[in-house]
Amino acid sequence: MPRLTYVFCHGLNGWGRYDKEYEKKPYWGGASGDVVAMFRDQGFDAHAASVSPQGSAWDRACELYAQIAGTRTDYGKAHSEAYRHDRYGRDFSDDPLVPAWTDETRLVLIGHSFGGATIRLLGELLANGSEDERAATPESERSALFDGGMADRIFAIVTLAAPTNGTTAYDMTLDPNFDTGQVRLPLRYRLLDRLLKSRTKIKTDGRDRRDWANWDMQLDNAQDLNERIHTLPHVYYLSVAADATSLQDDGTRRPDLSLVDPLFAKTSTNMARYSGTTRRGCVVDDEWHANDGLVNTISARAPFGAPQKPLDRANIERGIWNVAPDLHVDHGYFQGGFIVRHNPSMFYQDLMNLISGLG
Repeated sequence: MPRLTYVFCHGLNGWGRYDKEYEKKPYWGGASGDVVAMFRDQGFDAHAASVSPQGSAWDRACELYAQIAGTRTDYGKAHSEAYRHDRYGRDFSDDPLVPAWTDETRLVLIGHSFGGATIRLLGELLANGSEDERAATPESERSALFDGGMADRIFAIVTLAAPTNGTTAYDMTLDPNFDTGQVRLPLRYRLLDRLLKSRTKIKTDGRDRRDWANWDMQLDNAQDLNERIHTLPHVYYLSVAADATSLQDDGTRRPDLSLVDPLFAKTSTNMARYSGTTRRGCVVDDEWHANDGLVNTISARAPFGAPQKPLDRANIERGIWNVAPDLHVDHGYFQGGFIVRHNPSMFYQDLMNLISGLG
């Protein structure tokens, strides 16, 4: 069997191996320890990528490819002109994330939160490239990513608490019929919510507003993205969703404050009571109320309409989403937590053992 290369892709406002912050506090594990380094010590070929903290799924996928392949980041001629930003980014030729990525290597892409959209789009581009970029750019000037033809280099795609179908954390703030300020919570939670929003506010630079993560994570726009991404028949797909809410006697949901990080308490409370209908007709009802603080549980299981089945550990199939049982944890669990700390090392150890045992 070809050697597996594990690439971990962080979520919104995250960081990785190329960022100084990772030395102080690894994104994957936090204060409980760097799980990616732990796996390297065990002999796994594991790496923590560093993509744009707030960039779109497209831009992040292009950056992730450049790091893996050890080349200059090319966002594409057609894309960069349409969305008004530089075509080229950082060159990783002298410092690739994966030292030797060849035809014999198989990628296991693991994405937390918006990292899930990033790795799914990278998988699509590796397999099928981009028709728009092929039409806009001569072959001699074009990134190999946009040519596709590299589907065989992908072994597995794993999403963790990913807004695969979007998150109402964004839609509810844009809905004039929903008042996010009506939530009655202690002052501590309201202040922490303000802190979270100030730290995660998109810092625009003049590019098109559609070229940011917060656009891709709105429900309708996530559906647009899903329509461009195919489920590849030879790839193993695994997903893990999280739910940090509790069902109340009256049928409503509320965040379980013993689970959800105080930073997410207000957002989780609002998500658990928000209902509405999007422009494209997506109905947000009770099924959307369970959430992990930032992402709706139903959204993180699998793309709507994609082939899927409950995870059967004895029979994990290719070309279909193998959906694990929902974890009763919050969104930050997979990072090791924020104010409330977690140790996810056993979860990741089980995940790595599961993937490495696939034939």
